[in-house]
Amino acid sequence: MSIQSLLSELVAFESPCVFNPYNDICEVFDKKNANLIRLNNLELILAELSRKKVESIWIGRDLGHRGGRRTGLALTDEGSLAFASDLWGVELQKATKGMAAYERTAANIWSYVGLIKSNIFMWNVFPFHPHEVDRPFTNRSHTANERDAGLAILQMVLEILRPKNIVAIGNDAYRCSLKVYKEDQVFKIRHPSYGGEKDFASQISALYGLNDYNSPNT
Repeated sequence: MSIQSLLSELVAFESPCVFNPYNDICEVFDKKNANLIRLNNLELILAELSRKKVESIWIGRDLGHRGGRRTGLALTDEGSLAFASDLWGVELQKATKGMAAYERTAANIWSYVGLIKSNIFMWNVFPFHPHEVDRPFTNRSHTANERDAGLAILQMVLEILRPKNIVAIGNDAYRCSLKVYKEDQVFKIRHPSYGGEKDFASQISALYGLNDYNSPNT
């Protein structure tokens, strides 16, 4: 499986009420070539990580409207792009106009990623932004058909990066990860949203042997 094949699959995907950050351009927030910026960012990361041993892929559910819709990167908002550039050793570009947008989930994720001394990549079960009808800046859960399409793409990612394990963030991500990866190497972690920050912190700390069980942001 090649990186270019994966990127082609991502660009070609279409579904009602879904924003594809690698092909679509948001008329409100995006630069005129935002889709190409996001695609290039992802290509740089994949190319860099494909040359290394990837310890874990952290998997969430869908891209959010304040995070991955804008960056094209799972569990990553624009406030985290500098950290992501340092982690993956590539120069990532902002694809939107104006001030950076921030997402609470991404802030929780990235407060721990920098403490972990291993190669980590982040992805989603459904690697696009699903939204409600005529409400592009809302979030919804992916449908069953969208999930199946996302899992096919996830399998391509796994073939390219060949991680040692999967860290599933939340119940949906865990159930879906079990469909494409060996059960004993899928680790379920509480999602940090909706009151889950403390559990997320303690579980990630335990999994990676971190001494601090409280979020660095608190």
